[in-house]
Amino acid sequence: MKVLFDTNIILDVLLDREPFSESASYLLSKVERSEIIGFVCATTITTIYYLINKKLGSEAAARHVRSLMSLFEIAPVNRVVLENALTAEFDDFEEAVLYESALHAGIEYIVTRNVRGFKKARLPVFDPMEFINVLEGLDLSSRF
Repeated sequence: MKVLFDTNIILDVLLDREPFSESASYLLSKVERSEIIGFVCATTITTIYYLINKKLGSEAAARHVRSLMSLFEIAPVNRVVLENALTAEFDDFEEAVLYESALHAGIEYIVTRNVRGFKKARLPVFDPMEFINVLEGLDLSSRF
């Protein structure tokens, strides 16, 4: 199961943003245990580096980015992704890029706290708690 995590989910964990960090951490633990294949968009990596570098310096930023890249697959952003994002009719270009990147990487689900921003998506998009319920439903159905 390939799941793309929006930048806000990763930041919830890194910044321990309550009350969101608990569900986000739970989902990332599923990635750590290889129960799901976790992806982040290439733009998530650059955004996180920028934010951490600004706050904690380049060494800390590089350390966090290396950690993320060891845990997650990276959904690339290339010319096709950007061109498609421009015509995707999303209200927010950043979300359109993330979505198009997910499509091109063969992602099955997107997890974000901004589900409304993905209302034009053709992939299933869930907030973290909704996705936890999906995973629990899949676990239950596989037992029978």
